[in-house]
Amino acid sequence: METKVLHEIAPLGEHDFMYVADRHKKEFDYPIHCHEIMELNFVENAAGARRVVGDSSEVIGDYDLTLITSSDLEHVWEQHECRSEDIHEVTVQFFIHFEDEHTPFHTNPYKSIYEMMMRAKHGLAFPMTAIMTVYHRLVKLSSIDDKFLMAQELFSILYELSKFDDAHELASSTFAKVDVSSESRRVLKVKDYIKTHINDDLRLEQLADLVGMTPTAFSRYFKLRTGKNLSEYIVDIRLGQAARRLVDTTDSVSEICWTTGFNTLSNFNRLFRKRKGCNPTEFREKYQKTKVVI
Repeated sequence: METKVLHEIAPLGEHDFMYVADRHKKEFDYPIHCHEIMELNFVENAAGARRVVGDSSEVIGDYDLTLITSSDLEHVWEQHECRSEDIHEVTVQFFIHFEDEHTPFHTNPYKSIYEMMMRAKHGLAFPMTAIMTVYHRLVKLSSIDDKFLMAQELFSILYELSKFDDAHELASSTFAKVDVSSESRRVLKVKDYIKTHINDDLRLEQLADLVGMTPTAFSRYFKLRTGKNLSEYIVDIRLGQAARRLVDTTDSVSEICWTTGFNTLSNFNRLFRKRKGCNPTEFREKYQKTKVVI
């Protein structure tokens, strides 16, 4: 029997824009899921809980605020080591056609929100400074009676959050199935080549020659444009593909190791544990335990 991620149906009617759930609870018991609409999720007083978004797994502190704008990005908050008897959670689900070029999100006033929403396809976790900036507004959102004013308040909160460049992306591009089209042609050409030759022996000299640059110049250029050196990026792509296959297939760990370009099983296990916090087998088991059959 095939195990699938729960595809949640949001409680929004045809003409509804957003839904806010403000609740206090003693535990996280909802299974791993995804949904068509976007989600801004705030969690308070749940230190020790684990947030899983795609192939990202992080233990949260007393406050957590995450934005997810991808319709097929799996996510869940797990109890893990949380001992709180009063977890406060505010979930805002909404739908915006932010990628449609005919919407205001492609105009200058909304530029920062648009860029944030694009990044949030990976899942986006906000720093404490951002959380404290919007905290008092988030916890009062459900008490606004006027629907127009509630929608305006959400946009205002999103705008405030879009000012924080240090929010960090969660799921890897490969796992989240995100294509980045806003980068330079050279970087995109190299990334496309890496993606289609991921199990090959990829060398700096070869990739630099692909875009007509010297290895030294290309190395600096790639780091400047992506924030990662080339070897780090290749490992991230390979691990993202490996994690995706651990979730979506029944292939053995060794098969996945070889077909995603790792030279030894021990190296694959070491790098996987270092980046994901567990070995490949544990990662697969964790997803299987938190999934439900539908």
